[in-house]
Amino acid sequence: MNDPTHCYYCVEVEARQERVAQIRRILSAHLKYWKLDLQVAPVCQGVDELLLNVVAHADEKNAVVELWWNGKHLIASVSDNDGRPPRLLGPARGGLAKVAALSDGWGTCGTRGGGKLVWFTRRVEAAERLPLSWPIPSPVLREAKHRPKGLPALVPVGVPAEGRDTHGREAVAARALRGLIPSRVTRYGDALM
Repeated sequence: MNDPTHCYYCVEVEARQERVAQIRRILSAHLKYWKLDLQVAPVCQGVDELLLNVVAHADEKNAVVELWWNGKHLIASVSDNDGRPPRLLGPARGGLAKVAALSDGWGTCGTRGGGKLVWFTRRVEAAERLPLSWPIPSPVLREAKHRPKGLPALVPVGVPAEGRDTHGREAVAARALRGLIPSRVTRYGDALM
């Protein structure tokens, strides 16, 4: 069975400064298509940092950018052919420290070709994929909210309108709310049982 929430995207690029903005637009379009609009900014910023690290530090400038979405986690990775492991320098220098701040977790591993892969992950709440507007309640629920027009707010069962005690109406309502009046009135008139 195909699950529409499992998505994958991969692109191989030549890592250059001017290509970073183009890759950002491509990833942004894929995330919006997957209905992950709230993830566009942090994921694109993280991938930008990883691509800029390839531009600055790798000898060979080819990189592969990948996105995985499994319905709960969004994983982004950038791999290159440079085997030197990345270094976490600190927040002032950007790079991996910025990726760590934007993500729920990150890591690095070697590849078969002698290069490395750097990845980060973000948890995505299920509510993000729900529609932003509430559905309209069914007609039965809408009718139940409103009192029928022409009826008084509280009338004891069995008491005709002309036989009601108009002076003690608030007292009758208060007793009815406290459950002191039985569900059926057995006598008509001023005295209620």
